Order: sequence, then structure tokens, then C-alpha cells
Amino acid sequence: MDTDKKKIIYYVKKLCNPSVLVIGDLALDEMIYGDTERISREAPVLILQHTHTNLILGGASNAAHNASVINGGKVSVIGVLGEDYQAEQLISTFKKARVNTKYLIKDKKRKTVTKTRISGSCSHSITQQIVRIDRQTNDFISPETEKKVIVNMEKAIPLHDAIILSDYHIGTLTQNVINKAIELANKHEKIIVIDAQKNLDKYKNITAMTPNLPDTQKFVGFMINNDEDMEKAGNKLLETTNAKSVLITCGAEGMVLFKKCEKMVKIPVFNKSEVFDVTGAGDTVTSLFTMALAAGAEPEYAAVIGNIAAGIVVKHFGCATTTIDEILTVLI
Repeated sequence: MDTDKKKIIYYVKKLCNPSVLVIGDLALDEMIYGDTERISREAPVLILQHTHTNLILGGASNAAHNASVINGGKVSVIGVLGEDYQAEQLISTFKKARVNTKYLIKDKKRKTVTKTRISGSCSHSITQQIVRIDRQTNDFISPETEKKVIVNMEKAIPLHDAIILSDYHIGTLTQNVINKAIELANKHEKIIVIDAQKNLDKYKNITAMTPNLPDTQKFVGFMINNDEDMEKAGNKLLETTNAKSVLITCGAEGMVLFKKCEKMVKIPVFNKSEVFDVTGAGDTVTSLFTMALAAGAEPEYAAVIGNIAAGIVVKHFGCATTTIDEILTVLI
């Protein structure tokens, strides 16, 4: 696609202006590291001598973190935590990332979504993940908790420029929550962008959505092998969701943007040579794409900015973020 570099730079510099509200399945990634010491006498398992623990914002929390780094903390989250130790860890991690937690809801019947990864290393060898432990409640939130989420959305949505619904299908985004969020966003003329993996037809009358290629194929019911297939899939998503635009992320093949009554636009991948970890790159795309739209960028330019940001974060391990300065360094 043909884009004006000066125009991209102009919109990147404006990314710090919009405030963002992320609603969805908030999660904490707990990374525990240690040095391999010996085999246990109790069972045929490794004994690790603990060295350090990193707490990282994952799931919908990662989308909030990406936005907060860009706009200097003008980000809020709405989600459901348990009444457990992990909830306090998640809140503390949010605060360090300058994310507003005043709209969080606690439910003692649910677990705070936490993914604990335990990794070990032996002498100078590469650190390797040994086991992952997931804590989460998969059922939809209760009607009582759902009401609290909706009340907080009614308070928060009018105060933010852009809304991201981040659905990891762990129960926060019930159909009532989805419908109310979209209704409020449209009523108050806010940008609302959807990041979901399945059931994409649950989201209607939205600004945009950012599905990846495998999830798009599952939804449309056919493999996408060529441009004709891609055009058919993108148009089906536009028609089903009544979105103003759809951005399909295709990994190493870049992205494809669709708008109503217009030809699809291919956006080549920004960074192919230095991909270390794609974890969380989708959250980065959604966050930067949303913020660029809220800053006034046309969808084509917003997609390019999201693409550049994703190309930066995949150079790092784990859920990483980028800054306006890093994006500008790539462009200038």
C-alpha cells in the first residue's frame, strides 16, 4: 500500500493524546526462574534454586499496558479479579504500569487469572520452561458481578476516547456486557475495537476488530489460500459485524485491512529478521491500532502504526511493549 511517511509520523506523535479503556479478561503472568540444582529424592523431578520472579501483565492486561506506555498512563481497566493473593499482585503490577484500577471488581467465587511459568537453567545453558500452572475460572461471571461490570462501564466509557474489548474467553465478556459496552461507546461516539479469538459474530456495530488469520478461518468456515479467499473472508466479517473496518493479522505475511465497499489493503510485515517471541504481539497491534484511530488516523495508517509496533515487540521475549520514541526511531 502507498502511505505518506510524514503523515505516519504525524499520527505517531499524536498517539499520546487519546485515553483508553480496556474491558476484558485481565490476567497476570508470573515468571519464576531458578538454577537447576539436582534431581529430588522425593520424586524424579528437578530441584530449582530460586533466583527471581517477574510479574508481567498478560491477557487483556497486556493491551492496557501497551496503551499506558504510549500515552503516559491515561488508561483504565474494567475486569473481574478474585479475592486472593494474585489479585493484589495484579493490582500492584497495574499500578507500576500506571494503569487506573478504580473500576476493577472482585468476586470471591472466582480466581484471579494467573499463568505461572517455572523455568530453569543449568550452568550456562539456555533457560527452559519446565512447567506452566494456570489459575482461572472458566465460567461466565455471575449475574450479580455482571451488573457491577455494567455499572462501572456506564461510569468509565464516557470518560475515555477509545474502548478495547479484549476477549480471551475466560468469562468476563458476557453477551450483556458486550452489548452494553458497544451501546455506550456508540452513544458517546467513542472508538470501540474488538480483540477476540472466536464467536466473532457476537460483536456488532463496532468501529473495528483485529482477528488473526487462524481465528478468521475458523469463523468463516474455509481456508484462506489466496487473495480471492481473503477478500471473501474479510467481506463476510464486515457484513456480519457491521464494523467500519476489519484488520486481519497474518503473522509473517503481515496484515490485511478491509473497509466497506472498498478493496482490501495488504500491509507487509515490518520485521521478519529479528523475531524472538510473538507472545502478546496481537495485543500490541490492537492497542496501537485503536489509539491511532482515536488520534484521528485513517484505518490504513492506524494499521501501519500497529504493524510497526508489533515488529518492535517481537524482538523481545514475553509480553513486551514499545514507545513513541522507538516507533519514531524506526520511521525517521
